[in-house]
Amino acid sequence: MTAPSASSSITVAATSAAVYGLITDLDTLTELAAETTQMRWRSGTPASPGAVFSGSNRNGRRRWTTTCTVTDAEPGERFAFEVTHSVVKISRWQYDIEELDAGCRVTESTWDRRPGWFKLPAELATGVRNRAAVNAEHIGQTLRRLKARAESGP
Repeated sequence: MTAPSASSSITVAATSAAVYGLITDLDTLTELAAETTQMRWRSGTPASPGAVFSGSNRNGRRRWTTTCTVTDAEPGERFAFEVTHSVVKISRWQYDIEELDAGCRVTESTWDRRPGWFKLPAELATGVRNRAAVNAEHIGQTLRRLKARAESGP
């Protein structure tokens, strides 16, 4: 796989199982993510390879929806999904969790999968010109929120 278009890591004072539980709970992931306003399981067994969920997103007045298919679901280690809009591949999002002596390290990464012809319509729909830079900023926010949530306990 090519290098991600945006990625960042954070150390969390919580178990990898607890962090994985937060990431795979769509209501919690919605609260943590910057642009996401709602995620709902649509088919398959939740948080399992092949499961599908929808995502609703917002940037200011602009709103759009996506369909996400889980590709990796390794409890305590990795959760990843591919994002599409209609039949167009948009991105891949991946959360890798590495157990440490006092908690875990979480790495959130994304790969831009949009074909060249789709980038301008996507910019117009989302209001985001530099998707890699915005995703990098949003990943940082999401990871800081995840850390705060995981370390505050249930």
